[in-house]
Amino acid sequence: MNPNKALWEKGDFTRIAATMRESGEALVKKIGVTRGMKVLDLGCGDGTTALPEANLGADVLGVDIAQNLVDAGNKRAAEAGLTNIRFQQGDATNLEGLPDKSFDLVVSIFGAMFAPKPADVAREMVRVTKPGGRIVMGNWIPNDPTLVAQILRISSAYTPPPPEGFVSPMTWGIESKVIERFTGAGIPASKISFERDTFEFNYPGTPSELVDEFRKYYGPTMNAFEAAEKNGRAAELKRELEELFNRQNKSDQADRTSIPATFLRVTVEC
Repeated sequence: MNPNKALWEKGDFTRIAATMRESGEALVKKIGVTRGMKVLDLGCGDGTTALPEANLGADVLGVDIAQNLVDAGNKRAAEAGLTNIRFQQGDATNLEGLPDKSFDLVVSIFGAMFAPKPADVAREMVRVTKPGGRIVMGNWIPNDPTLVAQILRISSAYTPPPPEGFVSPMTWGIESKVIERFTGAGIPASKISFERDTFEFNYPGTPSELVDEFRKYYGPTMNAFEAAEKNGRAAELKRELEELFNRQNKSDQADRTSIPATFLRVTVEC
C-alpha cells in the first residue's frame, strides 16, 4: 500500500474537514473562480474547496489519493444536486489520464503538499494547466506559531524519525522551495507570487473535544498517539495538544471552538 494513501485513508478526515467548510468557501470566493471555468482540485478531500468551486459554476474535477474521501466527495456532491463536479482517485505525483493543458485553474489547499516527490507534483500541476491558466496552492508554514504547524511539530516529537530521503510536506510553506520547484517545472520566478492567509477551524464543542476529533480521525495525529502509547507518553501528548488548542481558541462561547491558522497562499501563472 502507498504510505501516503494509507495515511489519508486512516481515520475519517471528513470529521476534520467539517470544521474547515466556512474558510474553504471564503477562500474560493477570493481566487477568481468563474462560471464555465475548468478546475482541477487536487488533494481535494471530500470537497472543502471543490464544492464551493462548483457552486460558483465551474466544471470541477476533484482528485484525491484516498478512496474513502473520493467516495465522500461524490456523496456530498450528489446530496447538493451538483452535476458539474466529480471526484476520482489519483496521485498528485502522477496525474496519469489527465491530458496536458486541460484546466484553467488547478487548486490544491493543504492537499498536494502532503504528496511525496514535490518536484514531480509541481511538474504535474504545470503540465495539466492551460497556458494563461493559474495554479493556487494553500500550504502550511513550518515553525509557524499557529495551529496546524504546531500540531505537526508536537506530533513529530512522539513519532519515529521519517525514512531516509523523506521530504517534509512543510517545505511547501517555504517560498524559496516553492520557487525552486515551479521554476524546475518551467515557470519563470516572476510568475510565482505569495500571500499569507488564514484558515479557521470552527467546531461545535470545546477545544479538548476537538483534540479528541484529531486523535480519532486525523491520520498524522492518530499515528502520533499510536507511537506515544507504545512509549507510555499518550497522556503527555494529549496534554500538550489540549494546551495548544485551548491557548489558540478565539471563541468567546464555552461550548464552541474557533482557531485561526496561518498558511502560505501560492499563485502560479502558467
